[in-house]
Amino acid sequence: MSAEQVSSLCEQLVKAVTVIMDPASTQRYRLEALKFCEEFKEKCPICVPCGLKLAEKTQTAIVRHFGLQILEHVVKFRWNNMPRLEKVYLKNNVMGLISNGTQSILEEESHIKGVLSRIVVEMIKREWPQHWPDMLKELDTLSKQGETQTELVMFILLRLAEDVVTFQTLPTQRRRDIQQTLTQNMEKIFSFLLTTLQHNVNKYRRMVGAPQEQEALTTPQKTDLAQETKAQANCRVGIAALNTLAGYIDWVALSHVTADNCKLLEMLCLLLNEPELQIGAAECLLIAVSRKGKLEDRKPLMVLFGDVAMHYILSAAQTADGEGLVEKHYVFLKRLCQVLCALGSQLCALLGSECDVETPANFGKYLDAFLAFTTHPSQFLRSSTQITWGALFRHEVLSHNPLLLAMIPKYLRASMTNLVKVGFPSKTDSPSCEYSRFDFDSDEDFNAFFNSFRAQQGEVMRMACRLDPRTGFQMAGEWLKYQLTTPLDTGPMNSRTGEGLCSIFSPSFAQWDAMTFFSESVISQMFRTLDKDDIPVNDGIDLLQLVLNFETKDPLILSCVLTNVSALFPFVTYRPEYLPQVLSKLFASVTFEVIEESKFVMSVQAPRTRAVKNVRRHACSSIIKMCRDYPQLVLPNFEMLYNHVKQLLSNELLLTQMEKCALMEALVLISNQFKDYERQKAFLEELMAPVAGLWLSPEMQRVLSDPEAFISYVGADNKIADPVLEDPSGLNRSRISFCVYTILGVVKRARWPADTEEAKAGGFLVGYTPGGNPIYRNPCTEQVLKLFDNLLALIRTHNNLYMPEMVARLGETFAKALDMLEVEKNAILGLPQPLLELYDSPVYKTVLERMQGFFCTLYDNCFHILGNAGPSMQQDFYTVDCLATQLLSSAFTNLNNIPDYRLRPMLRVFVKPLVLSCPPEYYETFVCPMLGPLFTYLHMRLSQKWQVINQRSMLCEDDAADDNPESQEMLEEQLVRLLTREVMDLITVCCVSKKGVDHNTTAAVDGDDDEAMVTEVTPPASAELTELGKCLTKQEDVCTAVLITAFTSLSWKDTLSCQRTTTQLCWPLLKQVLPGNLLPDAVSWFFISVLKGLQIHGQHDGCMAALVHLAFQIYEALRPRYTELKAVMEQIPDIHRDSLEQFDSKLLNPTPQKVADKRRKDHFKRLIAGCIEKPLGEQFRKEVHIRNLPSLFKKVKPLLGTDMLENEDGEGLTALFEP
Repeated sequence: MSAEQVSSLCEQLVKAVTVIMDPASTQRYRLEALKFCEEFKEKCPICVPCGLKLAEKTQTAIVRHFGLQILEHVVKFRWNNMPRLEKVYLKNNVMGLISNGTQSILEEESHIKGVLSRIVVEMIKREWPQHWPDMLKELDTLSKQGETQTELVMFILLRLAEDVVTFQTLPTQRRRDIQQTLTQNMEKIFSFLLTTLQHNVNKYRRMVGAPQEQEALTTPQKTDLAQETKAQANCRVGIAALNTLAGYIDWVALSHVTADNCKLLEMLCLLLNEPELQIGAAECLLIAVSRKGKLEDRKPLMVLFGDVAMHYILSAAQTADGEGLVEKHYVFLKRLCQVLCALGSQLCALLGSECDVETPANFGKYLDAFLAFTTHPSQFLRSSTQITWGALFRHEVLSHNPLLLAMIPKYLRASMTNLVKVGFPSKTDSPSCEYSRFDFDSDEDFNAFFNSFRAQQGEVMRMACRLDPRTGFQMAGEWLKYQLTTPLDTGPMNSRTGEGLCSIFSPSFAQWDAMTFFSESVISQMFRTLDKDDIPVNDGIDLLQLVLNFETKDPLILSCVLTNVSALFPFVTYRPEYLPQVLSKLFASVTFEVIEESKFVMSVQAPRTRAVKNVRRHACSSIIKMCRDYPQLVLPNFEMLYNHVKQLLSNELLLTQMEKCALMEALVLISNQFKDYERQKAFLEELMAPVAGLWLSPEMQRVLSDPEAFISYVGADNKIADPVLEDPSGLNRSRISFCVYTILGVVKRARWPADTEEAKAGGFLVGYTPGGNPIYRNPCTEQVLKLFDNLLALIRTHNNLYMPEMVARLGETFAKALDMLEVEKNAILGLPQPLLELYDSPVYKTVLERMQGFFCTLYDNCFHILGNAGPSMQQDFYTVDCLATQLLSSAFTNLNNIPDYRLRPMLRVFVKPLVLSCPPEYYETFVCPMLGPLFTYLHMRLSQKWQVINQRSMLCEDDAADDNPESQEMLEEQLVRLLTREVMDLITVCCVSKKGVDHNTTAAVDGDDDEAMVTEVTPPASAELTELGKCLTKQEDVCTAVLITAFTSLSWKDTLSCQRTTTQLCWPLLKQVLPGNLLPDAVSWFFISVLKGLQIHGQHDGCMAALVHLAFQIYEALRPRYTELKAVMEQIPDIHRDSLEQFDSKLLNPTPQKVADKRRKDHFKRLIAGCIEKPLGEQFRKEVHIRNLPSLFKKVKPLLGTDMLENEDGEGLTALFEP
């Protein structure tokens, strides 16, 4: 085409690009211009000359960038169809642009440099080494032209390494060719990088260090300016060389990194003191020191413990720290800290191995430097050192090193400071605050970080105390005594709990809180480490007495005091006479109030603040913990304990229902130590008498069994004038709560002795199962079963409250009484809890909030009772008359109206434990009749919910926006996801046994969506059906419900549930029904369900691999019997029929030597590729096709000779890219 055509096209393109980039352009113009540019790139035959013309230096940066983008597009998408000469022309011109087509290094825009280096790399990916053997030589020649070209060469080498090794964005054979050739030439490449770095750094240093050394010229200022520019150019190249090195150090053979007596490492250490280059040098050093691999190869890295390296590292750290808080220096300090951590890890790996490495002479110097980072004001730097401290304290050789042992007191001293929670970014009360403003976006962010940092410190302190338990204990004692005698400093902010009390930001509370955590960590470790005779009992008891005698009216401080009492309690096992004092202290705290009068004036008192509630709850849990962990110790004081509790319970208003129940639980725990069935049974009867009297009264029976009476009794049908102060039915609600809490406490805590002989002697053993296992009876059974009918009535009533006619009966104030609590919503949406000031405000709940809390807790607790009843009462519970029918007519009634957020806990806390603890002899009479209808219902419910969600995502209409705001939709969707996981988890634990997996772990079910997807896909060999699973699959209706749910769930939009179900459930279930005669339609449906799953979840590697494996298993197992599966395969988009025939014939006529599993599976995966969904980012991306070149290393492996690249198809390909 003529030059005129090129010029006129270029003019149009320049106009179009200007319109696109001009903020004043209208959207229509911009879209038209964009369309014109894109069509030009796709269709125009003269892209190359136009691109080159637009990329000329005379054009503006935006136009040049567009010109270069055109050339990049040509290389990526048209290269395979370009004639040879055009390729050569383009390549020569691009190299020409690098040579003299860009502005100087300091003037050129970085995006121009970026796109230019990308074009070269795209050509390399298509032609090197086979058709362009001199590429490295050409780059070398270019770099000799000057700094501008050298920097571009660095960018090219870095980009090449990233594409080929890091991101692996090209076909396997091409990647292998290029990586092998890079590896072969690595010595040259590394030497080139090092020489470039050294040469430019030396020049830079000479100029910066001595600009005045030249003789005075006529225009000294101009020379200085030129000097300055030259120095900056050298510095830029130095930075580029360091960045490029960072891209290679990670994966090249370690011998290159440590070559020449570790010359590279030495240079990097030197550069740590060069302000402009230090961050790049630290990055490289960090990558080098973090290398894994053979220990023998890593041994030379120990040179960094030598005098020279240590000197440079430490002086760089001191200089950076001495310059105050500047972001650049702070980033550098973080890198240096990481370098020291990685050095510590290398030392731990090498020392004590077969590498014959000694403890370095500078180990003491290293520890001092490391301690300096642990005591730095930045909380982030302090936390970065913890893992390495832990590794050092745990190390089998270093943990005996006198230098490290001498460091323990210093480390513990540092921890005493580091445990104090200061450094909130919004505050200015500590030097840490300034650093936190760099590291954290908000106080909440910092708070979450600090809590995990503190837990980590606790771990490391315990390791340190394992090596030196006495020092830790001594320090804890000193700090505790100091806090007990120091006057309270509440700080500038007064607590809202009362005048002169601490808030959680008060200096005194921060110190008490830290001291408490410290003493808890070191004392517990001391008891685990020292022999019984070496425990400093007298010192411990002295401390305990000081704590018991300490009086405070501050709830936050009292909470810390109680934790210290618990931490020191093990000393009481040596001196039981102190137990009554401990109990008195705890009981006094159970009834703790800031305002004394409120104990008696109950009608309407100022509500307790959260801090006060926490103290009372804390005291209760301390009592429970003491009774659980030291029951033998408490048993002699049982009467005293019992009288204390009776006295507290006699005043109905003194304690909350939860507090009353906690104290009763403590008594039940001690009663387990009676080891006498009749005595314990009599005690439980006496303890529960008030509850039984209330629960079985005619009025209560009427209230519990009639929804209308219930609503009225708890006051939910009223209209309240003052929703904060007025609550006439509060007492009624608390009576119901008290009964339910008590039943739960007794069912949860009452047990028979663990020792069979003791159980036999105490009258707990009633016989043996056919398998020879003992059968026990629980002393609480009779009492609990007496109350059981009313409990089921309450559950039935509660379920019926959700019927529309009942919801309509709720009073105006309570219309939303059955809704979710805000806290629950936030937890499900993953919103952070607001910070801490909460502790301080009185819990002024409106009566609606109190009602919501009542319904929510009541519902959960009723199901907790049913869930605990199985493990607690065993056969006595499972043999209750018509138990399955009774549960179906109460717990499972009106499920259609029960919201997802109530159904979820029901499945988790009731159905799952009930089924898992059921003895096998009741499977057919109890479990199957209950689970059959439940599973059928759950499948129907979830299918409908997912259908709604799928329709919603298809119709993006705004009509419903007002009734159902986005946050509500998100909440509903997330709830459906969580419910789906709960249901699939329930089916899985019922049906499949996986060795080594604890079924009681529920945390996993609540996992977030972004939980790391597992890419290990083959189901564990031991994934077999449990006895219960086999029993369920024998019942046709249950089996159908479970199979359909499992396979339908694969196409519901929840990746976590899909992956778990695919790997754990589908195949074991299907395998169980294979021997029977499955209908062809059913087999096709199972297979199609898996393929549908791939259409939805194929974009997620973990799901995709699991689903492909499952589809492969089904096809292999069932294709020989069912030709219908082939018909399904033929409907897959873009399937290669010949390839399918080939796969089928191999499957149906297996040869004696079987093809490897992996090859068969890969073949199958290629067949079904048409139905595997791609990630959204790849769905509309234009495919880049890079062709494989003639195979490289066939004849000779060593160097690339031209002989192996000679003629192919009669063309001398090596001539293609001659410079």
